[in-house]
Amino acid sequence: MTEYRELKQAVIDACLRLEALGYVIGTYGNASARIPGGLIVTPSRVDYHTITPDDMVTVADDGAKLDGHRLPSSETDVHRLIYLARPDVGAVLHTHSFYATALSCLHETVPVIVEEQSQVVGDAIRCAPYVPAGSHEELGHAVAGTIGDSNGVLLANHGVVACGRTVDESLFVAQIVERVCQMYLMTRAISTPVPIPSTHVRSERDRWLYKYGTTADHDGGH
Repeated sequence: MTEYRELKQAVIDACLRLEALGYVIGTYGNASARIPGGLIVTPSRVDYHTITPDDMVTVADDGAKLDGHRLPSSETDVHRLIYLARPDVGAVLHTHSFYATALSCLHETVPVIVEEQSQVVGDAIRCAPYVPAGSHEELGHAVAGTIGDSNGVLLANHGVVACGRTVDESLFVAQIVERVCQMYLMTRAISTPVPIPSTHVRSERDRWLYKYGTTADHDGGH
């Protein structure tokens, strides 16, 4: 199927970048992008270096497979249920990045501790409850019910999910989430990190979304 070929390739490119960053190993992790009425998702257990756009799978909002000769990722429900809960999200990446996954073993929420988190992630990075391997729909509901307005969420004893309006943005979010989790673990080793006040988190998120890099921000931008 040639439809959405460029978008499929963009998802594959994001997976290769995640692997280069060390955020996924082997076939662990998965990625998707929203399309009208559903999503395009990586196939199950296919090496990222061999995936082509023809291997990508199209799944409807209700979970039905619409197109593709392979099985969709076993964690497709995580992606699908996030899209249903968050109309603003256009792409979802699930990784096992080192620091975020380590932090997921603590089942803790990472408050907004640095400016880049307030701007890019937009909120605290909460941890979804632990769900046993294989309970994919239950995991999807746990993640969708935990993420709130944040673009990052930890999966207890498992990994992390990063969201964005586009594939490129979700990749950027994944990098920021990993950095923030590393910072949180480092500062926790010394003392208790002091969060940014919620009013400033909201204003910074708004500035990054609508003003950053424009003339409206020229007086106070970086």
